Amino acid sequence: MKRHLFFFVIMSRILCCTSLLCAEETLPHDSTIRVMTFNIWHNGKAGKQPLSQTAQVIKMAKADIVGLQEANPDTVKALADMLGLGWHHSGSILSRFMIIEKRDQGIKIRLNAEQEAFVFNNHFAHAPYQPYQLLGIPYGRGKFIKTEKEAIAEANKARGHQVADLLKEINAIPDKELPVFVTGDFNEPSHLDWTAKAAATGRHPTKVSYPATRSLTEAGLIDAYRAVHPDEVKFPGYTWTPTTKLTDPKDHHDRIDFVFFRGKSVKVESAQIVGESHNNADIVVTAYPSDHRAVVSGFTISSPAIIIKRANKLDAGDGN
Repeated sequence: MKRHLFFFVIMSRILCCTSLLCAEETLPHDSTIRVMTFNIWHNGKAGKQPLSQTAQVIKMAKADIVGLQEANPDTVKALADMLGLGWHHSGSILSRFMIIEKRDQGIKIRLNAEQEAFVFNNHFAHAPYQPYQLLGIPYGRGKFIKTEKEAIAEANKARGHQVADLLKEINAIPDKELPVFVTGDFNEPSHLDWTAKAAATGRHPTKVSYPATRSLTEAGLIDAYRAVHPDEVKFPGYTWTPTTKLTDPKDHHDRIDFVFFRGKSVKVESAQIVGESHNNADIVVTAYPSDHRAVVSGFTISSPAIIIKRANKLDAGDGN
């Protein structure tokens, strides 16, 4: 009986090794991930919803990586526990993938056995806010302005140093072909939205080549939403704000929450707005807990085939 059992165990292990080796040789070359940016509004409390509703937004977005804004470390950890994700409190990032390195503004993750990526998350200064300055809406002691040149100068004064710090960290990455994702509430619109074309429709008071998004673009990063939806008039992608009407004279709706990316192996497949109604969002969550709509983008990341001699590893582990 013991002899038969020993023979069964040996044969089982041989078959197992053979099976694992074959499985490794046929692993898919591509990985698909969903990256989200989400300002949760004062730790998810200002919208008078339980934190579980903020978690529900992330669940419905099917996000693998989430850059959170307005979230303290306790809130980041609580959301990570609710969702079963890893987390980095300094960068306020949630990740379904293993975090292998932590940085000031981001993390390095392992997507699979041979593919790594960087994720950076930011929340840039909220004031002065140039759309309000141009429209004469009092906010944050910002002075009223009239021209594109003034708007660019005010934006650089408010956020230029933060953008420079971010790009310094990104440019320090040795491997320039590795996937990089940037999420954030920029508190500044996009130069791809405030175009002459959009201004001609009356959507914005003037054309403004906003410097934050332009600087990221010049550094080789791509705005995922605008890559999928290049027509800024047909697809405004408003993330600010679900709390006021589009016609409110004391506000100006805009796209200020972004997912950017770069990398030789990265291809954007989708870009969706997550919010309170089908009139304003692709993914609807009721009741919506934040004053910002979220953005979630899907990416395909290609990598070479993986071939591992798993049987040899098992043998080595036995001490043979």
